[in-house]
Amino acid sequence: IVISASHNPYYDNGIKFFSAQGTKLPRSVEEAIEAQLEEEMTTVDSAALGKAIRVADAPGRYIEFCKSTVSSDMILNGLKIVIDCAHGATYHVAPSVFRELGAEVVEIGVEPNGLNINLDHGALHPALLQQQVLVHQADLGIAFDGDGDRVVMVDHDGYILDGDELIYIIAKHDISNQSWQGGGVVGTVMSNLGLEQALGKLGIEFLRVPVGDRHIMSALKESDWHLGGEPSGHIVCSHVALSGDGIITALQVLSAMQDEKRTLAEIRQGMHKYPQVLLNVPVLGGRGSVEKPVITATIKQVEQALGQSGRVLLRSSGTEPVIRVMVEGENTAQVEALAQQLAQVVQEAHG
Repeated sequence: IVISASHNPYYDNGIKFFSAQGTKLPRSVEEAIEAQLEEEMTTVDSAALGKAIRVADAPGRYIEFCKSTVSSDMILNGLKIVIDCAHGATYHVAPSVFRELGAEVVEIGVEPNGLNINLDHGALHPALLQQQVLVHQADLGIAFDGDGDRVVMVDHDGYILDGDELIYIIAKHDISNQSWQGGGVVGTVMSNLGLEQALGKLGIEFLRVPVGDRHIMSALKESDWHLGGEPSGHIVCSHVALSGDGIITALQVLSAMQDEKRTLAEIRQGMHKYPQVLLNVPVLGGRGSVEKPVITATIKQVEQALGQSGRVLLRSSGTEPVIRVMVEGENTAQVEALAQQLAQVVQEAHG
């Protein structure tokens, strides 16, 4: 049982459950737990509560596990890496993993105080990492989110690689070193069209599912595939871990760099990202609808303007009172203009 704000501010702290196998619980089990929490509880005397047992060597065990997910001859000597731990769960462990593999590590976001998790640091705020990579003339940067299941990376030029690009690097490397286990990659409706096209050139099937790692894990299990994830950097490499783990994902990318003896900037080549604009439109009173006639009519207009080289997606957020508007296409100016047009229509329809 984990208390975490995930990638959100501290005041969004919640309770996250995992099974004994390290997976999230089925929705039915979560709902059953929530239902019991609403019922009256029988309490016992405090002396009958039992004892809490601390696993003293848990950090060391986890560090060794992370290192075991890559080849034993992986050495990061000579690499300078800036690591941003978002003042969150990875603050104590992540720097040690990369140091023990030989890298020179510059740490930021490693002073959690209970209130600063994800605050201007981490995977959702990579500008600071960009700056520090350039200031320290580092080879690359790695940013995790508060609970450590997301990761984004920055190359030595300050370019930010999102989850789509990291998935492409991992898949391409597995193909090149003949460790690809067959099948395809699971993405979401938010995954960039460029990822789908780049994987297609490698002969890898691509499946889109709704946003959320629960859907990704379900599709991976059903298809018996091993790689999936989201542009946010929440990536599952199920052949080594059954849930998203930013440290493990970063190690997979670094393994590809070492095997191919190329920089992060070089190894990301081969995937053309389409310009994509994502806007969050606040909805008064909570969850809004994307089925209003004026909205559906505008969506059709935007789709016609984009033609076959673009996508439009509207969805209500599962965690915030907003409707997310995504427009993707070949022309940046056109994509931005169409996204603004659609966002305005959504806002007026819920005004």
